[in-house]
Amino acid sequence: MHILVATDADFVLDEILAALSGPDTSFTVCRNGRDVAGVIEARTPDLAILDLQIGSMGGMAVTMALRLDESAGRLPHVPVLMLLDRRADLHLAKRSAADGWVVKPLDALTLQLAVDRILHPPAPVDESAADSDGADGADREDSTEEEPATAG
Repeated sequence: MHILVATDADFVLDEILAALSGPDTSFTVCRNGRDVAGVIEARTPDLAILDLQIGSMGGMAVTMALRLDESAGRLPHVPVLMLLDRRADLHLAKRSAADGWVVKPLDALTLQLAVDRILHPPAPVDESAADSDGADGADREDSTEEEPATAG
């Protein structure tokens, strides 16, 4: 697996590397948000982890630019995990079409779970299948949450 990490904070990079490093994982580090699209064009990662604040172009703006480039056919789809500074920033991640988000401070387990949920999403529930007792499933708990890969 190849992961692009976009952050200008060394402690954030250290936490990501410690949590996600492994024999089959490689990383590209981008210290400037404006360079992310070019880095993706040169070598498409399996996942991009974007810090909310990266110099003059943060994670929200980078994610929105990636989604625009993707819709125009200039870049492939790259799943994005956004690192938020506080829970109140959740709307920024949703608005930018990030695939998932984690609120800092980071911990290894939360980060690993968020990455796993983005790269291996749960199978969609077949709404047309009837329950074993013949019910139509209307009494099942609604699972249409807007937080696809939240953690923390």
